[in-house]
Amino acid sequence: MRLILLFGALFGHIYCRQTFVGDQVLEVIPDNEEQVKTLVELEDEEDLQLDFWKSPTTPGVSAHVRVPFDRVQTVKVFLESQGIAYSTMIEDVQVLLDQENEEMLLNQRREKSGIFNFGAYHTLEEISQQMDHLVAEYPALVSKVNIGSSFENRPMNVLKFSTGGHKPAIWLDAGIHAREWVTQATALWIADKIASDYGNDPSVTSILDTMDIFLLPVSNPDGYVFSHTSNRMWRKTRSKGAGRFCVGVDPNRNWDAGFGGAGASSSPCSDSYHGPKANSEVEVKSVVDFIKSHGEVKAFLTLHSYSQLLMFPYGYTCTKPDKFNELNEVGKKAAQALKSLYGTKYEVGPICSVIYQASGGSIDWAYDSGIKYSFALELRDTGRYGFLLPATQIVPTAEETWLGLKTIMEHVRDNPY
Repeated sequence: MRLILLFGALFGHIYCRQTFVGDQVLEVIPDNEEQVKTLVELEDEEDLQLDFWKSPTTPGVSAHVRVPFDRVQTVKVFLESQGIAYSTMIEDVQVLLDQENEEMLLNQRREKSGIFNFGAYHTLEEISQQMDHLVAEYPALVSKVNIGSSFENRPMNVLKFSTGGHKPAIWLDAGIHAREWVTQATALWIADKIASDYGNDPSVTSILDTMDIFLLPVSNPDGYVFSHTSNRMWRKTRSKGAGRFCVGVDPNRNWDAGFGGAGASSSPCSDSYHGPKANSEVEVKSVVDFIKSHGEVKAFLTLHSYSQLLMFPYGYTCTKPDKFNELNEVGKKAAQALKSLYGTKYEVGPICSVIYQASGGSIDWAYDSGIKYSFALELRDTGRYGFLLPATQIVPTAEETWLGLKTIMEHVRDNPY
């Protein structure tokens, strides 16, 4: 084990990657409001460098936190002193990262034969190549639309699935938070599924005969590249602002929907930093401008991980949206369809009640902009692996997610507005 850890550290050093040797992920369960408050204060202590994978919300609901190796004992002693229950979910984060790296390297060697493996994690370059391959394979149905460039000048490329003409559209994106790798991988599998099922699956055929689908597999390309090359746990964009020491903004706190409110941080070093103003991130503004210019987007669907949740507005307020009943019904139907394949259970409801109040989110902006069917899915799992979901779970995750998304798309098709 020691040799593995040393190899992991050496590998990280050689490739300038941040290593996480000895870091642990703890599951912490607050017993009362006072303990929730204590955990929230702990999360706000930036000097501790704690990485809350799942934030504290209410008594009895677990929070997940990655604790750096040199602070593990201190944090555990503190939790014990406060009477806060905890258990260790991941003993050593670097062990999982080393396995992930090894699998990716093996897969890269295998893919030299030219066959793309959807059950593996890929770099941005590999994802881009597969997008081009899909366009070449299905030229009558699939095209690539550039909607802008990222802060570091990487293209924001969207796959357009269309049978021709200007139709009402469904928007689907993934990877707005860089480290949520299962979302980008799922989006790529879904893109292939949509293309290959048109003309074969009556439901997909009917959807695309009625509507276009726009799919953005990597919403945060700079962050995604950085999560591969430097810091696997990176969440934000990579923008730099005047007078800002810390890099990046949380792009899902940057939309013009209750901007700067609860659940977003004004500290540039925080993982949930909302940015200097709404739409300050070029990645967010590119999507906003594209959707506004299209004018006929009827559904806005976004993939996140993890927690197995199917959510709809609102996040910036705990007030129910005026279309609550319909959205709740559609969400529950989609969750049932998703569960039918592998038994994976999803909780359904508004963001504010299902997780916590969070302002500046994309589906809140979409809903307030008149896109009634706005949903966010938090994919597998519920914390055993968190953001480090093994590649063996990519395809099962994608398969079940598609059943849920297709159910929503069918409802959108059958209920024009």
